[in-house]
Amino acid sequence: MSEQLKQTIEETLRAEGFRAVCGVDEAGRGPLCGPVVAAAVILPPGAAIDGLNDSKKLTPKKREKLFDVICGTALAYCIAEASVEEIDRLNILEADLLAMRRAIAGLQIPADFALIDGNIARDFPIPARAVIHGDAISPSIAAASVLAKVHRDRLCEALDRAYPQYGIAKHKGYGTKAHMDALRQYGPSPIHRKLFIRFLDSESHEA
Repeated sequence: MSEQLKQTIEETLRAEGFRAVCGVDEAGRGPLCGPVVAAAVILPPGAAIDGLNDSKKLTPKKREKLFDVICGTALAYCIAEASVEEIDRLNILEADLLAMRRAIAGLQIPADFALIDGNIARDFPIPARAVIHGDAISPSIAAASVLAKVHRDRLCEALDRAYPQYGIAKHKGYGTKAHMDALRQYGPSPIHRKLFIRFLDSESHEA
């Protein structure tokens, strides 16, 4: 994240009169199991967090270190989830937006504007703007990206302990060959998203 771009979006919004701009990002849209996680972060004006970047470009060790720095630097932050049941009932996009709304609502300081990573920003309780590749150009979105990713990785470690046969700690729930083979061998668990594993039904019909 270049120094020139570091505060562009947030500072522009503050110049327009907004005082509590939060960045929002999610983790876990693609995996076959577990909740989707969203985080919202309000950073102090001019905050500079060394090494902050899109969480996908950081090593797990770096993300873990940044997690604590972000929590200690932020004016407010919140991490929220939408459950597997909500994903199956609503679909992943709507569940993702639900988790984001919960994260914004849980901020210790009410936000008055939300920067949403991606291309969809609708049905939020405050003014919101979608920012494509926002985790690469907005520090508050990048911070939210790190919190969401670390939290979900920790959830995956817990899910792995509860359901060790699937290897979730290693693949984080994504549809790797090992995960797909385990699903075929053991069948789905309560933490698997029914909408994401319909291939098992089609395979059983073909057998």
